[in-house]
Amino acid sequence: MVNSAGSTMRAAVFYGQRDIRIEDVPVPTPADDQALLRVLRSGLCGTDVSEWTSGPIMIPLEHEHPHSHHKGPMIPGHEIVAEVVTAPDGSGLEPGMIVASGAQIFCNECRNCRQGRINVCERLYTLGLQVDGGHAEFVVSPVANLVPVPDGLAVDAAGLAQPLAVGLHAARRAGAVAGDRVLVTGAGAIGSFVVAGLRHIIPDLHITVSDIDDVKLERARRIGADEVLNTRTGGEPEAEGFDVVIEASGAPGLLIACFGYCRTGGRVLAVGMSAKPLEFDPHAIVLREITLETTNALVTPVDIPDALEILASGNVASEMLDSVRSLDAVPSALDELAAGTVQGKILIDPSR
Repeated sequence: MVNSAGSTMRAAVFYGQRDIRIEDVPVPTPADDQALLRVLRSGLCGTDVSEWTSGPIMIPLEHEHPHSHHKGPMIPGHEIVAEVVTAPDGSGLEPGMIVASGAQIFCNECRNCRQGRINVCERLYTLGLQVDGGHAEFVVSPVANLVPVPDGLAVDAAGLAQPLAVGLHAARRAGAVAGDRVLVTGAGAIGSFVVAGLRHIIPDLHITVSDIDDVKLERARRIGADEVLNTRTGGEPEAEGFDVVIEASGAPGLLIACFGYCRTGGRVLAVGMSAKPLEFDPHAIVLREITLETTNALVTPVDIPDALEILASGNVASEMLDSVRSLDAVPSALDELAAGTVQGKILIDPSR
């Protein structure tokens, strides 16, 4: 048992661009609706990289966040698997239970929450982005965003649940139906998780993945793609050849190209975020009645359980996990991810 009063823990604390310090900080004290968790694994993702190289962007260093009311240096990390230390009575959580976090903190009262769209809650904020997160030995979390991890699922695999759930949510938003031809542009982590999500929820699809990296493309094939195209070496998606096109790379201009790959009356889903604003001619979309959808994060009670099921039954974890590293390695790992020298996901074990 951890008595948080007066106790300290090690944490990676974000102070600004390329300034993360490993420090001793107080163990957080949970509120009435929160569990205290001992972090087992905390994943690094593209958002962490953006904050490291270009931030603060979402982290509220200088101005108090309107919903989390946090301001100043903050512990990042929103992809969390942890052991319950304490939990509120009646929560269904017990000490020693292993849980995965959806990281979202939502009001459960606004119109979007009442419709089940907690990922676009009007007062949404996120562990590790607007309030202290999981790159630490302990974290507090509302019990509403915690899902028990199935018995027998390794914590390294469970550490991929949150980003896989993001891919699952995108797959649902794509609106594909059985028999569709689907193109996913981008075979990085998010694109690969989208492929895994599509294959899980609609097995009867023909999925093509395009990228410029053969290693990533072959990984996408092993995860569930039927066909891969290297656009650097001459592979090119068929013009107007796909019922659904999912842009998962964020490469400049590629979202616009996706309209050309989509059949008349088809659907395009924007997942990857371009660093630059896009300009396009709406006539190409309107006159062909192409539906443009967007996707944001995940819906914890829907997507996290399915993500854990996928991780327990397939090869996604073994294909997507690069390494597990110590808390001290957070800055160097972020540098590697920023340089594009890592193919898979890096998890942090704060006990190391």
